[in-house]
Amino acid sequence: MSNSWFQFKQFRIEQQRSALKVGTDGVLLGAWCGVTGAKSILDVGTGTGVIALMLAQRSESHISAVEISEDACLDARHNFQNSPWSERLTLYSGDFNNFMESHALSFDLVVCNPPFFKKSMKSSDPASSIARHDISLSFEQLITGAKKMLTSQGRFAVILPIEVLDDFRETARLAGFYLIRKTTINPKIGKPPKRVLLEFSVSTAYPEANELVILLDSQTYSEKFIELTKEFYLGS
Repeated sequence: MSNSWFQFKQFRIEQQRSALKVGTDGVLLGAWCGVTGAKSILDVGTGTGVIALMLAQRSESHISAVEISEDACLDARHNFQNSPWSERLTLYSGDFNNFMESHALSFDLVVCNPPFFKKSMKSSDPASSIARHDISLSFEQLITGAKKMLTSQGRFAVILPIEVLDDFRETARLAGFYLIRKTTINPKIGKPPKRVLLEFSVSTAYPEANELVILLDSQTYSEKFIELTKEFYLGS
């Protein structure tokens, strides 16, 4: 059974109500995406709020977070209010599409750890299904919405399963995005990649590409992973 909380160095995540608990994907995105120059950030599908809190720790930005699950909103609101950065964090309860239509806001950075299990069997738990699948937010809707809400120099960052990389990248290209950073994630040395971190811009740039191995063996984290996450994980 998952813990009802997760302790980071500078904040604590309560997650007893949320369908999806703190995981490596969210931590990777929160630690990896570029925040330089971003005065305003939008976290789409914030869940427990972990990515928004990581970005608050890494920047001086004002961060807005959208979450469709009422239960997850309860956790995120608690986590925001009890963090050192509560004055810079704003939570919006509801659907991203409705948020996009009803708020005339623009952001320097949009981030999302999106629902991506498009071809897998859906859970019998409705909250878990919404969190894990593209029931309420398709890739097309996410990409189009991000494009609409970004400033002219804005960036868009996501983490995805490697198998949807080509489809997502092509959909983003057709929407007018340029891929500027890509980090392929290998869970363990010698294993095939499972995830990919992507950062897009609305203006063209020469793309950077690299890879990150998480584990060297069953008990040893790589130096790159430790360096990326050292400001967050206890014991780093």
